[in-house]
Amino acid sequence: MSDKGQSGATVDPGYGGARVEPTGWVGWIVFSGIMMVLLGFFQGIVGLVALFNDTYYLVTRSGLVLSVDYTVWGWVHLLLGVVALLAGFGVLVGQTWARVVGIILAVLSAIVNLAFLAAYPIWSTLIIAIDVLVIYALSVHGREVKEVYGA
Repeated sequence: MSDKGQSGATVDPGYGGARVEPTGWVGWIVFSGIMMVLLGFFQGIVGLVALFNDTYYLVTRSGLVLSVDYTVWGWVHLLLGVVALLAGFGVLVGQTWARVVGIILAVLSAIVNLAFLAAYPIWSTLIIAIDVLVIYALSVHGREVKEVYGA
């Protein structure tokens, strides 16, 4: 069990009572949490567009990597968006489950957007790039947010 010191650092008995100062990586974790919330909104928007206006995209369903109706793509994007939004808030409060779910979702999001690349190339490329940043930030120093915020 750790106790917060005056400077926001934690005192961890596992380190002989020494203070564990957060590093600059905490900012990356907060960034990844915010980006996951933003990606959740983005995925939701793409999902809603696919559900309500499937003529918006550049190719028909036969031009996609997987020949699936845009309604199915809409539900997939919408589901990814909702889960990413919830996991993003979990990451911001330092929940371990949210980091694990966030990494899994970012991988799934990158794969889904790779398959969706023909329909919306610039958007999909941007989302894949953001997914890579989220995976990196969550997998490198995710534990530090929990130490700083005590969640």
